[in-house]
Amino acid sequence: MNTFTLSIVEDFKRIIIEDNRYLKLIDGFFNTLKITFGALVIGVVIGIIVAAVRTSFDKNRESMKLHGGVGYYILGFFNFICKIYLTIIRGTPVVVQLMIIYFVILQSVTNGVIVGIVAFGINSGAYVAEIFRAGIMSVDEGQFEAGRSLGFNYLQTMKSIVIPQMFKAVLPTLLNEFIALLKETSVAGYVGVMDLTKSGNVIAGRTFNYVIPLAIVALVYLAVVMLLTSIVGKIERRLRKSDR
Repeated sequence: MNTFTLSIVEDFKRIIIEDNRYLKLIDGFFNTLKITFGALVIGVVIGIIVAAVRTSFDKNRESMKLHGGVGYYILGFFNFICKIYLTIIRGTPVVVQLMIIYFVILQSVTNGVIVGIVAFGINSGAYVAEIFRAGIMSVDEGQFEAGRSLGFNYLQTMKSIVIPQMFKAVLPTLLNEFIALLKETSVAGYVGVMDLTKSGNVIAGRTFNYVIPLAIVALVYLAVVMLLTSIVGKIERRLRKSDR
């Protein structure tokens, strides 16, 4: 080893290995995964509900309006609420949403990971909803008519015919949203959540060396994103093969 390499090795030992600081990075990495997976689950649930309300209203608006009844106004009200939710969440920075939830809405919650899961889940739900909505709207109208001809009602048609096709169409996009969500969680440190980025920053502040800790953080994110991107690519290729 030359002098430069030995210097890097010594700095790595001093900054990362001493005082078991690497454990802080490991804990931060697992907190990042917890927030990401938890937020994705919440986002998918919210996304399904919002997409179902919006597509149901769009597809049945004319017939419901023609027949009248309270159902039209109830569905219209929920569609209006969903539009407000989408406008606010997609129109404001995720950092601002995170701080509002941490300092205002969930100020009594002491576990920052839970706050992060809720905040990023609500944020992700707005984007997942539009992904699902686009997927449902992309399904040919003939599929709905085929369901009706089999005696299915609207909900049965959605459940048995439309939703399976929709998931197949949006799966790659949904996985890309998961990758974006993973990177977005790096701002969780703004509210004191000890995620991967925050852990690297804390180590850098204590050792007065920002190069090695932040380089490790960047490499970990890069490795995970490359792995997930590879998985998305394989899924897309299999879906293309199954369409032939």
